[in-house]
Amino acid sequence: MSLLDSLYRHGGLRALDHALGQSLRRLGRTESGASDNGGGDSVLAAAALASCAIGHGHAAFDPARPQVLFDAAVAWPAPQAWLDALGGSRWVGTPAPTELAPADVPLVLEAGLLYLRRYREYERRLAAGLLRLAAQSPARSDPAALAPLFAALFPGAAAGAGDQQARAAALALRCALLLVTGGPGTGKTTTIARLLLLLIAQARHAGNEPPRIALAAPTGRAAERMAGSLRHAVDGLREVPGIDADLCDALPAQARTLHRLLGTIPDSPHFRHDAAHPLPFEVIVVDEASMVDLPLMCKLVEAVADGTRLVLLGDPDQLPSVEAGDVLAAIVAAAGPDEAWPPALAAELAPLLPVGPRPAAAGGGRELDAPPDGAAAAVLAGHRVHLRRGYRQSESLDLAPLAAAVREGDADTALALLRGGELAGVHFHEDLLEPLAGGVGEALLGAWRPLLQIHDPAAALALAARARLLTAVREGPHGARTLNARIEEALAGAQHPRYYHGRLLLITENSYRHGLFNGDIGVCLRGEDGVIAAWFAGGEGVRGLHPAALPAHEGAFAMTVHKVQGSEFDQVWLQLPRQDGRGLSRELLYTGLTRARDALHLCASEPVLRAALARRTARVSGLEWRLRAAPGSP
Repeated sequence: MSLLDSLYRHGGLRALDHALGQSLRRLGRTESGASDNGGGDSVLAAAALASCAIGHGHAAFDPARPQVLFDAAVAWPAPQAWLDALGGSRWVGTPAPTELAPADVPLVLEAGLLYLRRYREYERRLAAGLLRLAAQSPARSDPAALAPLFAALFPGAAAGAGDQQARAAALALRCALLLVTGGPGTGKTTTIARLLLLLIAQARHAGNEPPRIALAAPTGRAAERMAGSLRHAVDGLREVPGIDADLCDALPAQARTLHRLLGTIPDSPHFRHDAAHPLPFEVIVVDEASMVDLPLMCKLVEAVADGTRLVLLGDPDQLPSVEAGDVLAAIVAAAGPDEAWPPALAAELAPLLPVGPRPAAAGGGRELDAPPDGAAAAVLAGHRVHLRRGYRQSESLDLAPLAAAVREGDADTALALLRGGELAGVHFHEDLLEPLAGGVGEALLGAWRPLLQIHDPAAALALAARARLLTAVREGPHGARTLNARIEEALAGAQHPRYYHGRLLLITENSYRHGLFNGDIGVCLRGEDGVIAAWFAGGEGVRGLHPAALPAHEGAFAMTVHKVQGSEFDQVWLQLPRQDGRGLSRELLYTGLTRARDALHLCASEPVLRAALARRTARVSGLEWRLRAAPGSP
């Protein structure tokens, strides 16, 4: 049996992946009239695995590490022999890193990775776009002219307090590309509010109109949260002495999804805005950048006009996008440590803040070594600031020590913290596999029972954010689908209708016609006329829709961790499965537990918890080396 067919029979390939290999086999025979298929069975299997890799979130397939995709007992080809076969195949192009891949090949071999041609081009184009922005210097003004406002916004910066928010704002005055990273609640939105005030003041000082600013996020829910957080931050800034209210009035009040920002074209993978038709903004801020996949980030960056500032916000320790790529983590890795400011940049910004060596703070996330060849330091150094202090969790929740242990994969410390019971608001239900049984289940269900009685849509939506049961998987006994069914039966009875008063709904696809997006949460309420409507929050209040008119949706009492990125809840119940699985990782645990505002309940066994913390979500990608290998400097 061929390697291609063996992988398919073992369940390692989807029908789509197998079909690609079969198609190349047939084409090879048709063109040659013999059994020549462009390199033999190993090439066909690699082509199928390159397709399979996209389905698993990778940008490419690594022939040296096929176990990343398929860990069954398979007689894999020797890596070098496999690469040699691919390099000599008619189906595989080998262009130079900055060159367009040949249009007549479906695969590209580069730096030891095998790409589907389209995804190689996304990666190449994205790297080129990021380097284009990093090399630009937007219109500048004398930093000293902004010093009074800067001091009002960041009163500790002048004293050399190592204020990372101040560093990010100072960089925004100088850089067209800025990465602001940090864990949940580290003040990213607050930083953006102050940063944007400085950019507006900078334009005013130069005698220009306020810059056109766009706020965007990958999902509708994340965009809504971003806008709400920014409005809250601006309301606080209005009370700060020395800040002109006119500056606050010039800030945008709404955010949109990236798809809406770029302009979706029905039944087309393209957008209305691209390199030839750039976005009409001077500043573009994207929140939850870790959720943005490779194709979408490529199209966004290409649509950013020369002279426009692009600010990416996110947490590289969270789960990467569901689709292909781990873009934010790759960019951060290529940028190196956020302390690496070129001397010229430090001197230019000295009127605003002293830029000197700063000791690393504990629990601040991954700090990456500077590139050994110095190339990335020449291009991307001085484009990243990492925020460290946590602000999100309330006084009732002491989550930072546990989050740090999980982020570092330190199972011993994490278990000691969980079992010690000394972290306020953190509850460890060890070996609990039935979160809906007994007193624990009643405590969880009790957070939702008031929804069955409430009639005000706004109040119901606010109540809906009180609690969520998070799972690692969608299917199975501990999957979101099964747990949702059990919760709904407990709340509304075994014979409940599909849409009943108090049911929570999760939108699972974007619908611009309805103004609803993947990740939006709604609640079903019966009106005075007895008709059920599904209510959703919007920029100008709440609105109700007939359930039959909704785009694809499902229950939302239990959700996968992937689905709640960009959201937060008063209480989070995180249920791990009975047995370990490839989908479990420290990034999944970190993302799930940091959704909590006031209380975290973790239900897990020690073996599964240890296995999850020992595993990283590793994505195969060439974006980091493309950025590091780039010549030149800004």
